[in-house]
Amino acid sequence: MAADTPADLDILTKIAVAYYADGVTQEAISTQFGLSRAKVGRLLKRAREDGVVEVTIRHHPTLHRDLEHELCQRFGLTRVLIGVDHQDVDVQRGLLAGQVFAYLERNLRDGLVMTAGMGRNVAAIADHNATPAQRDCLFVCAIGGALRAGEPLNADHICRRFAQKFGGRSETLYAPAYVERPELRDAFMANQTLRETLDKARRADIALVGIGNLSEDSNMVRMGWFAPEEIAAARLAGTAGDLMGYDFFNLDGRIADNGLQGRVIGLSIDDLKHIPMVIAIASENSKPLAILGALRTGVINVLATSLANVHSVLALDDTTKQIRAQRAE
Repeated sequence: MAADTPADLDILTKIAVAYYADGVTQEAISTQFGLSRAKVGRLLKRAREDGVVEVTIRHHPTLHRDLEHELCQRFGLTRVLIGVDHQDVDVQRGLLAGQVFAYLERNLRDGLVMTAGMGRNVAAIADHNATPAQRDCLFVCAIGGALRAGEPLNADHICRRFAQKFGGRSETLYAPAYVERPELRDAFMANQTLRETLDKARRADIALVGIGNLSEDSNMVRMGWFAPEEIAAARLAGTAGDLMGYDFFNLDGRIADNGLQGRVIGLSIDDLKHIPMVIAIASENSKPLAILGALRTGVINVLATSLANVHSVLALDDTTKQIRAQRAE
């Protein structure tokens, strides 16, 4: 098959603009460009596949404005991105990733530094099928790497993908994400090369992190970082979740003393407190408890999650406040 000429690609773009931006019907486009209806349909499909057209599905802005306002008021957030619920968790993750990617595109500026962590939700944002305007930004890893995580889920791959899409630069944290003992972590953290990269991450303008919940089937268990028994014991001790493995917290948002701390090489919750915009994403509907604890840490500025999680978090917040009030009487 012959390669596309600039004229072919120009027609593809013009057809996409006519249909998606100007509202011209496929029949009218067929007449205007002298193409069959079937050919127009194939070109419109290709425009989506090639990233010429981005299709982002979100709730109507006015539909959940009260919910967003309520969350912002309760937890000091500046923005909530509420994703569409879907029975397929991968589809739901992809839809929410599109919203976060669009939000990043509106907020990234030349010269900014963004630090990013690892995991499926953060990776889905970097892999979102879009062609954004170019930004001369630096994308810095906020955590080391893990072979068993698979390249696409590692912060290094994620930062390189962001740099590729936006035309910026990326910087790797040359260290394992996890070590067996806290003293090994301390030794790595004393390394000058690691310190320089982490210092850049600490001075970032934007941080993009995932919210994890304590599950025996979590990525941390699958990668061999922690045994299922350790996770179960931490949950019984009151641990609600983690911010991308950086730090574990309880439902009140306080650092959890559970024996799991001090083994991850990366930023901490205290580091995140000094970053102006911390965007936290949790697409799975199994995470309302972890989301509530993460919100109560006070480090999150922008929350991206599903509609079901929003309702659950608000209900859980009400319930826990009522229980505290009853105990105080």
